Amino acid sequence: MPPTLHATIVNAGAKAGIQYIMPNAYGYDILNHRLNDDFVYGPVTKQAVKDVESSGADYIVLCCGFWYEWSLPGGENMLGFDMDSKKAVFFDDGNTRINSSTLTQCGRAVAALLALPVKKEAADKPALEDWKNKGLYISSFLVSQRDILDSLHRNMGTADSDWTIVHEGSKERTEVALVELQKGDFSAFPRALYTRVFYPNGDGDYETSRGLDNGTLGLEKEDLDECTKIVLKLKARGE
Repeated sequence: MPPTLHATIVNAGAKAGIQYIMPNAYGYDILNHRLNDDFVYGPVTKQAVKDVESSGADYIVLCCGFWYEWSLPGGENMLGFDMDSKKAVFFDDGNTRINSSTLTQCGRAVAALLALPVKKEAADKPALEDWKNKGLYISSFLVSQRDILDSLHRNMGTADSDWTIVHEGSKERTEVALVELQKGDFSAFPRALYTRVFYPNGDGDYETSRGLDNGTLGLEKEDLDECTKIVLKLKARGE
C-alpha cells in the first residue's frame, strides 16, 4: 500500500463531512507510550492517528490486540505455534497473558458502536462521542501461550509429550528479530511484532490497565476452545 494512501482516504472522508474515522491502527493500547515507542507497529499506529487529526476529523481507535484466528495459524513467527510439526516456542515461561480478539468480536464491536447515538441522550447511556479521540478497548480473551497450547491439546487430543516445546527469552528474541529486520529480512517483522507484546511487564494486557468496553457494547463472552476449534477447521480447509 502506498504510504500516502491512508491519509488520502482519511482526508477524502473528512472533506465529505465524516466526523468520526476509525484509522487503520487496529492493535494494542494507543495510550501505552512505552509499548508504542518500542514497537515495530508503533510508527504505523501513530501515523494513522495523525492522519485523522490532520484531516480535522475525530478518531476512534479499535484496541483489540492480535486477531486470534489470524495469528494462531501463523506459525512460530506469530504466536509461537507450528501446529503441523507440533512445535511450540514459549516466550520466557509461556505464562505472560495478553489480550486477543477474534475477527468476529471486532465486527460485533464496530456494529455495536455504530448503532449508538452520536450525542449523549442520557448520562447513563453510551454514545459514540464517549470514545471521541480515544481507544475502544475490546477483547475476546486474556490469554497466555500456555493457555493456547492447553486449548490446542483439548481440541487435537494431544499432550505436552506430543509436542516439542522450547523456550526463548522475549527480550532477546525481539532484539534478534529487529537486527534481522534492519538487515532486510522482512520475515523477522512478525517475530519482532508478536514477541514484543509478550514482554512480562503487562504491555500486552490492556484489560487490567484500561478496562474493557465489552460490557458497554453488549459483546458476548467467547470461549477459547470454541475459537481454537474454528481455527483448526479453517486450517484443515486451507483457509
